Amino acid sequence: MSLELAIRLTEILLSIALIQQSLEHVFGLRDERVHYFVRLVLSVLLLIGIQPQWVCVALFINALFILRRFQGPYNGGSDLLSVLLITCLCAVHLMPNAQWQEYVFGYLALQVVFSYFKSGWAKVIYRDWRSGQALRDVFEFSVYPVSEATREWATQPRLLWVMSWAVILLELLFPLAMLSPEALAAGLVLAMAFHVANFIMFGFNRFVWVWAAAYPSLIWLQGRLDLLG
Repeated sequence: MSLELAIRLTEILLSIALIQQSLEHVFGLRDERVHYFVRLVLSVLLLIGIQPQWVCVALFINALFILRRFQGPYNGGSDLLSVLLITCLCAVHLMPNAQWQEYVFGYLALQVVFSYFKSGWAKVIYRDWRSGQALRDVFEFSVYPVSEATREWATQPRLLWVMSWAVILLELLFPLAMLSPEALAAGLVLAMAFHVANFIMFGFNRFVWVWAAAYPSLIWLQGRLDLLG
């Protein structure tokens, strides 16, 4: 995948993620409605491909206002990744040449890889995650709209142990996906299946599109590493 195609795919997928986020807020409080209406308009422009360099700069400024409004990324990981993607796209368009664009886009990909590993490391050092107790608490006491059938999983310790270690190993071993195109394809399918499962079970709808928006950078970087190798 060429750098130009990877950047454009990132813009398109990020636009969809930001449009989704914006639509959740356009009927909110007055001060947040303004910020997210601006984000909605800018996201549509980025999706279409109108002046992406200046639209990305405007989205970056808009992201700063939203961070100030909520005193940080109120929605956790999906908001953090959104800000990272916006910042890196803004920087890519402001770079003086293709080499510096590669540096920035490579940095984005490495941050995405590290985020998976860091999440896995945070779980594996936590006893309740290793034992499956953390997932039991999630299914049993979750305030998210979890079905009664899903809550019944809290009574199956062996299943929870397997699920816990499946998540931990996926995240810890994700950096190995960069070793080959086949490994990356498998890694991205498993990671996206994980995000979709979280959406289905807990309603974490923001994660799906925003993480998909980060994947073109991984595909580009893996191809770049193959060429260097």
